[in-house]
Amino acid sequence: MEQKKSWIKFPKVGMRTVKTVISATLVAIVYGLINDYTSLSVNPCFACIGAVFGMGNVWKGGLQSGGNRFIGTLIGGLVVIPVYWLTHLSGLPVPEWIWVALGLFLVLYAHQMFGANGAIQPGAVVFFVVMDTVIPERYISYTIARIIDTGIGVLVSLVINHIWPSPLEAKPEQEAVPAESAK
Repeated sequence: MEQKKSWIKFPKVGMRTVKTVISATLVAIVYGLINDYTSLSVNPCFACIGAVFGMGNVWKGGLQSGGNRFIGTLIGGLVVIPVYWLTHLSGLPVPEWIWVALGLFLVLYAHQMFGANGAIQPGAVVFFVVMDTVIPERYISYTIARIIDTGIGVLVSLVINHIWPSPLEAKPEQEAVPAESAK
């Protein structure tokens, strides 16, 4: 009798997966404690996303992807604050689409100016999320919180990846010195 092959493949759970879950869970627990024991109201969402981006298969990979996420969020956040004000609060008789186009241009140009091309997507995401979903009373505090939270999540993953390095980063043991050269 012919055995059917399953189209579902169950891969091995690797250390990167385990460390990512630990990092994001640690961030969520800390944010929960902040909410439970202080008067602050913080949302772990963007810190947890930062934790996922900050966990590379090796420390340097996490630094690159997490760094891109943080730099993009920072640049997009810094650009969106004045553009949001111009669009929603200034009262200037300029169509919204002009401000949005100008703002997106500035996000893209700033990334290129700083050589942060790998950070363009998260920069554009934070720009559009703030422009289109945040109420005027919260746009500055929301944007600043998002930048900080992203940085915290990235940092937690980088620390965990540094403390618990990938086997790909393990330093080879020094080879024993040959007896002839030891004389």
